[in-house]
Amino acid sequence: MLARVDTGAPGSLVGSLLPTPRLLRSPVPDTTLRHRLFGRGSFPEATRIAEVLRAETTGGVLLMIGAAVALVWANSPWASSYAGLRDTVVGPSSLPLGLHLDLSLGTWAADGLLAIFFFVAGLELKREFVAGDLRDPRRAALPVAAAVGGMAVPALVFVAWNAGSRADLAGWAIPTATDIAFAVAVLAVISTHLPTGLRTFLLTLAIVDDLLAITVIAFFYTDTLQLSYLALALVPLAAFTVLVQRRVRSWWLLLPLAALTWVLVHESGVHATVAGVLLGFAVPVVRRAPGDGPGLAEHFEHVFRPLSAGFAVPVFAFFAAGVTVGGLSGFLDALRDPIAIGIVCGLVVGKAVGISGSTYLLARFTRADLDDDLSWVDVIGLSLLGGIGFTVSLLIGELAFGAGTPQDDHVKVGVLCGSIVAALLATVVLRGRNRVYRRLCEEEARDDDGDGVPDVYQRERG
Repeated sequence: MLARVDTGAPGSLVGSLLPTPRLLRSPVPDTTLRHRLFGRGSFPEATRIAEVLRAETTGGVLLMIGAAVALVWANSPWASSYAGLRDTVVGPSSLPLGLHLDLSLGTWAADGLLAIFFFVAGLELKREFVAGDLRDPRRAALPVAAAVGGMAVPALVFVAWNAGSRADLAGWAIPTATDIAFAVAVLAVISTHLPTGLRTFLLTLAIVDDLLAITVIAFFYTDTLQLSYLALALVPLAAFTVLVQRRVRSWWLLLPLAALTWVLVHESGVHATVAGVLLGFAVPVVRRAPGDGPGLAEHFEHVFRPLSAGFAVPVFAFFAAGVTVGGLSGFLDALRDPIAIGIVCGLVVGKAVGISGSTYLLARFTRADLDDDLSWVDVIGLSLLGGIGFTVSLLIGELAFGAGTPQDDHVKVGVLCGSIVAALLATVVLRGRNRVYRRLCEEEARDDDGDGVPDVYQRERG
């Protein structure tokens, strides 16, 4: 009786010692060695991405409602009441260590609520690169390259429009951010069926984009730095890290440490949302044992994502988007400002060129190619969708020019107009491909054997 010999994978030691059949001795076509861009990935990852985007879709709808209410209110006869609500100061003015938290509601939304948003973004990014499909460097290269290109080109476009004014150049980072909640809400409204690979790319691109944006905020929009407070912030941050690494989930221990970290970072001069990212990175992703249930990062995501998408971001949008444009003439005057023009061009043109151009260069200079079912039109449509910048763009505008200044009002007009134009152009491109997307989604959902795993994932795994 002959024993079966496992020949191993091509190029393995066992496979190299065995004679090669004549039919396999011809050169392997180069395309078989190429990594596929926008591949659908694994089924667990696709399922998780779908759950995340459902939550973000709800948050995006609420975000648009909040922004619309703010715009209508700020341009109504009751505009002064909106400004009064936004500028209402809440919080103690005197605390130990010289701390103070007497902040306006608008500042609480920008510094406090957005820290929750960035905490979730930190959790998501760490989970993607530690336990998700992006732990494979080849799959991680695409969203990282696209995010870098999608930030660099819009910044250059803004600088080109505002090169004549050094003061206006402070807003160079405004058109660099992508708002994932707004983007997926647009997808829901236009009822397009993006395949899994494109949805995963869009979500990961936006998350990496957010991390880069918070890095820009920390390094370029910190006017004064109090090192003593920053050093003190390391104490509760370290204690929080030790507890979560030991898988402690007690909110009465973790929340006070997280809040103290936020307060001390806020007082240090670094934007307080940085604390959210640092706390998110501290949370472990991998389960301690296979039977332990969801990892701590996954648990915190389930707890805090609804709070972030359903409350924190919409409330921030409500307080940040309310700009009094003064009728059609005031609106047109704002759009004539090079700041607003630079933002619109950066979001619409810069994002499309930066994201699609980076993707093309990655395919051109590496052994990578588009997935067989997709074309470059899909990349352009997704790049246009990446031009929807709202939450972080408005935040950077306030940091660059000061909340309530004429420049900040023009920033809001530019962000809103640029995001709407980008959304409309993306709608035209993506809706034109919706028949293809619907077919791909039907293939991805087909489960003929009824085992709960779509057949296409089983074929690729087999």
